[in-house]
Amino acid sequence: MPSPMEGKILLPASELPNRWYNPQPDLPTPLAPPLDPQTAQPVTPEQLGAIFPQGLIEQEMSQERWIPIPQPVMDVYRLWRPTPLVRARNLEKAIGARCKIFYKDESLSPAGSHKTNTSVPQAYFNMVEGVKRLSTETGAGQWGTALSFACSQFGLDCTVYMVKVSYEMKPYRQILIRNYGAQVHPSPSPMTRTGSAMLKKDPDCKGSLGLAISEAVEDAATHEDTKYTLGSVLNHVLVHQTIVGLETERQLASIGAKPDYLVGCVGGGSNFAGLVLPFLRRKLAGENIRFVASEPRACPSLTRGQYRYDYGDMARLTPMLKMHTLGHAFMPAPIHAGGLRYHGDAPILCNLMEEGLVDARAYFQTECFDAARLFLRTQGFLPAPETSHAIKAAIEVAKEAGPDENVVFLYSGHGMLDLASYDAYLKGELTNFELPQEDIDGALQHCPQV
Repeated sequence: MPSPMEGKILLPASELPNRWYNPQPDLPTPLAPPLDPQTAQPVTPEQLGAIFPQGLIEQEMSQERWIPIPQPVMDVYRLWRPTPLVRARNLEKAIGARCKIFYKDESLSPAGSHKTNTSVPQAYFNMVEGVKRLSTETGAGQWGTALSFACSQFGLDCTVYMVKVSYEMKPYRQILIRNYGAQVHPSPSPMTRTGSAMLKKDPDCKGSLGLAISEAVEDAATHEDTKYTLGSVLNHVLVHQTIVGLETERQLASIGAKPDYLVGCVGGGSNFAGLVLPFLRRKLAGENIRFVASEPRACPSLTRGQYRYDYGDMARLTPMLKMHTLGHAFMPAPIHAGGLRYHGDAPILCNLMEEGLVDARAYFQTECFDAARLFLRTQGFLPAPETSHAIKAAIEVAKEAGPDENVVFLYSGHGMLDLASYDAYLKGELTNFELPQEDIDGALQHCPQV
């Protein structure tokens, strides 16, 4: 009989975690508070109430280590959770790894990515408080798809502002979003003052996550029945994603294994944080676990951004967050990993980065697509372009790891709706882009002086 280490490691449904982990009580240094964009004073819960429901605001500011998962959320989670942890034996052989490589497969959710872990509770807490419609942005379309699914589960309307370059590159994402019952607009759009102003300035603008956030926030702020949702960056989003790491910890324990390296891609930081945060207390207690974050060289916020206060969006409508940022005015190159084209990162992740607890690495998109194709040929599954960055980093880490070590990476989503990107890759049409320092310096000049 094959050893459990040979294939999928399954967690019984009865062992599905029923609490999220909140890392705030365990951070070595407390988080810097979000600041009001007008007064530069700490934001109050009342101010956040204009765009978020009270249940999520409480989670955003909570200092409780464990937050119960509501039963209606658990009921929807059980449509696909728990997800398997898989031993990537063929990939190990292909690269001559001495270590073991595992991946946590989040592609099995209805939307095909990890994003449903937070879209479901966000939709639920809005529904409970009588909200009728949610507005949001999406980069590659994974978050927009996930929120559209979640809104369909709880009877909410949904409006998605999708970064225009991804809207054009990934038509099947927007088709799926519409089939869930949501509206989707390419951003910049004429639906908002922010989008209209950008189109007037640059009719050919391909958009950015920062710009799409501005449109979605404006939409929520100008409609009484609408609240805003965000698929990454904020504390409550990362808390929801910890169900991934909590399951992973139990699965590894079931085979008597410990992680030596935990690897994930980073755009805003939610999928990476969801994997690594449940292991934070073990790392702080002295256990030798390395947290490895992988990002694009075209959008190197962790590896080259400044740690400072900045706005979360281009129109400066959001609170100011202390994070690693390339500047809210930064307009990223149109790489195919659209979900990784954000100018900043989650404050919790950046806090850990400043403490020296995260190893961040940046890669070109062609080398990540090479890694994705190797994964496809060895393990048989097509990863999302964002996920390819995690695979690339996991491969490089595995080459460094010893024979008794375990590398675990987050397979954050599948690429079946990203075939146009792979077509461009096969045709040799992908170009590498390394962000010039002068572009970073120029964008950072627009950051608030706080």
